[in-house]
Amino acid sequence: MPVASRSRTIAAPPDAIWEVVADPHHLPRWWPKVARVEGVTDDHWTQVLMTRKGKPVRADFRLVESNPPHRRAWEQLLAGTPFERVLDESVTEIVLEPDGAGTIVTLAQRQKLRGYSRTGRFQLRRATSRILNEALDGLTSICGS
Repeated sequence: MPVASRSRTIAAPPDAIWEVVADPHHLPRWWPKVARVEGVTDDHWTQVLMTRKGKPVRADFRLVESNPPHRRAWEQLLAGTPFERVLDESVTEIVLEPDGAGTIVTLAQRQKLRGYSRTGRFQLRRATSRILNEALDGLTSICGS
């Protein structure tokens, strides 16, 4: 199962970064292509993503694990969505580790492709790595210096 992972040290304590990553309402500030977040509960939310052509696409998520201020993981709910044709599973994880005055932030996405889509593993990993780097850029601009 392809896993893409990226890490970066951000000049902020884990608690400050946790405040941003633990609240889905903040996703449009730091996660690429998220225009807004709707229907937020303690363990579910919907991201409204914008395509290159400006079309909104809805993606529903469920919180899998939350261990403040160290680890948070969520999965995309795929059944009955257009994503179901391509993916069997998509899980995102954030790990925060204190590092002196800063925090090592690791973002990882584990995605299991469905059927013939499995032939695109390399392209998926490259695209996912780019998204994770952009997400780290967003977190750095919000939390770090």
